[in-house]
Amino acid sequence: MRRSCAMNAPFPPDLRPELHRRVLDWYADHARVLPWREPGCSPWGVLVSEVMLQQTPVARVLPQWEAWTARWPTPSDLAADAPGEAVRMWNRLGYPRRALRLHAAAVAIRDEHGGQVPDDHAALLALPGIGAYTAAAVASFAFGQRHAVVDTNVRRVHARAVTGDAEPAAALTAAENRLAVALLPDDEATAARWAVAVMELGALVCTARAPRCDDCPLLERCAWVLAGRPPHTGPARRGQAWAGTDRQVRGRLLAVLRESPDPVTAEGLAACWADAGQRDRCLDGLVADGLVEPLDDGRFALPRT
Repeated sequence: MRRSCAMNAPFPPDLRPELHRRVLDWYADHARVLPWREPGCSPWGVLVSEVMLQQTPVARVLPQWEAWTARWPTPSDLAADAPGEAVRMWNRLGYPRRALRLHAAAVAIRDEHGGQVPDDHAALLALPGIGAYTAAAVASFAFGQRHAVVDTNVRRVHARAVTGDAEPAAALTAAENRLAVALLPDDEATAARWAVAVMELGALVCTARAPRCDDCPLLERCAWVLAGRPPHTGPARRGQAWAGTDRQVRGRLLAVLRESPDPVTAEGLAACWADAGQRDRCLDGLVADGLVEPLDDGRFALPRT
């Protein structure tokens, strides 16, 4: 049974300042230098980074973010280009529908917000393809606002340090959201820095596998450590397979289209995967997702409109 965060929590409200001090001091000394965290980074650069970083490691995102923001330094620059160019530029980051979502958001920012990423949380949330996490992250990291920014890393830190669980629940719960809000510093600027600091702690120290507890600023106060580091009792987390899956086939098909300056024939696509049934099913899925456009002459292209 999962413990309530109200039970034996080592960080009751009156100890929040200690929690904040420990994590923020650690962040000041250990934060990675990343371009989207630099003071001169635009809100658009922050938005691009947040979409790219979903389910993708920083090391893979860095070169793509730099190439993307060099080619499209503003939302209007991207909106003026075809959505297929966003898919092409996405390269091998994975989950390429994110490229289409970014393009759709850029069009909305150009048409509805004068080309400027809105600083209002509700307006961010209303952008196409922007969910609760991304809206909160951009409002916090780009505009210094006070929002609970809850990703997998943050959930893991909260689960261990506060509720004493080895891992958070399989999906974000209302209780986790309430806890994240309750832990926010009252001051907007401090809350914004806290949001990124907890995320960094989860990424670098309080990792899913082999957490570096001895390096953690919360070691002496961590409920999980104080409980003897009990193992995770929920369902086992399974890694995603790749070889032979539809995801691999879709990636191969998109790679052919990205690398060709011209539309590709069905025969050209057939060469990338031997199983015709699986290949055709995946191609149909890419068309349905808007990632591939079938042309009247039987060829296929990245989306043009």
